[in-house]
Amino acid sequence: MGTVSHRKRIWGWMMFDWATQPFHTLIITFIFGPYFAEQVIAALTAGGMDAGTAKAEAQSIWGYGLTLSGLTIAVLAPILGAIADSTGRRMPWIKGFSLAYIIGAAGLWLAAPTDFPTVLVLLFFGIGLIGTEFTTIFTNALLPALGTRDEIGKISGSGWAWGYVGGVLALLLMLLFFAENAAGVTLLGNPPLFGFDPLLREGTRFVGPFVALWFAISMIPFFLWVREPRDMAHNGTIAQGLSELGATLKSLPSRKSLFAYLASSMFYRDALNGVFIFGGIYALGALEWSVVDIGVFGILGAVTGAIFAYAGGFADTRFGPKPVITVTIVILIGVCLTILTISRESVLFLPVETTSALPDIAFYICGALIGACGGVLQSASRTMMIRQADPERMTEAFGLYALSGKATSFLAPGLIAVASDISNSQRLGITPLIGLFLLGLILLAWVHPEGREVSDET
Repeated sequence: MGTVSHRKRIWGWMMFDWATQPFHTLIITFIFGPYFAEQVIAALTAGGMDAGTAKAEAQSIWGYGLTLSGLTIAVLAPILGAIADSTGRRMPWIKGFSLAYIIGAAGLWLAAPTDFPTVLVLLFFGIGLIGTEFTTIFTNALLPALGTRDEIGKISGSGWAWGYVGGVLALLLMLLFFAENAAGVTLLGNPPLFGFDPLLREGTRFVGPFVALWFAISMIPFFLWVREPRDMAHNGTIAQGLSELGATLKSLPSRKSLFAYLASSMFYRDALNGVFIFGGIYALGALEWSVVDIGVFGILGAVTGAIFAYAGGFADTRFGPKPVITVTIVILIGVCLTILTISRESVLFLPVETTSALPDIAFYICGALIGACGGVLQSASRTMMIRQADPERMTEAFGLYALSGKATSFLAPGLIAVASDISNSQRLGITPLIGLFLLGLILLAWVHPEGREVSDET
């Protein structure tokens, strides 16, 4: 194969964001997550549980499933990253975990409403999530080779924006042609394509195979155009990688900026994931939205995410990632406080008629802000990690970054699950997210904006 141009390498790398975003958008947040909750609620109420408690319990079960997957990722991420850095190989790991992504996503087809297989569904979901997160670690480690220090922010923001575009398109296709509402029709008012049976929710369940197929096709440019830099071709051993990981972990307390950033991002990214994961489930229970309604909400958030992730890349280049991260966290705290005041009966704690559209409008606005801030925050966080990391141990660094994102990934779902269980209230169940955002914001004060080179010299 001939030499691949630098532009193609960048586009190939950005296709990974395009390929994986539908897992987050369609499966975790706006289509499958609410469908899972809907089926669990139906099963629990059929067993005699009252509707309010069943909604909180469904939110709790989803949270516990995410917790187990997150713990698995947290334990293995830095280990695999260290091994990859020592052996100099990323692509084999990307290929292997891409297969896990496809198997996990496709397996969600088994989530039939008749005798809903909760444990099996959570197992396939966990496999797909693990595939998603681990491929992300290795592809993120390739980002520094795509541009200079000043260019990385723009490339990262453009990649994240391109991912949101893919998420919007995939979500639109699902809503227009497959995901059915209570009447058994899609957003166009037609039955699902391919003769899918609405009574068995085959249109909605097709989201799993659809996301798997989307990923498989979209990753073709990545594997054709992206190459590992030659200076990554080390010849170390697995034992050497693990030894170097141990040395890195021991050195963290003395690397104050990196340590503070890993701790800060551990909390604020966990809170952000909680907002994404439980937003659709909250709308399903608190506002009684259908899966199609939640999908429209998702489109709005993904559109603002694409626009602001791209713009945020320029802000990252102009001001650096730290101010961008700080501003977006503050806005997200305000959004979470606002969401707590929204129900079918009230907005900002002011009573409204139960037939009023104001709660829906308010939640749509919150969704747009979450999408906008989420895209910017995640993109800027990726470039901040590059500034803090040792260039020779980049995959290990992103393994630690994944660890910091997953070491407490059980915290947001777990706290929401426990708060929902104790209060029997979805509204009170999401209050822990505000505290997690605040912890991340406070710890960010100890992060040096220029990263390890400057902080190590001071």
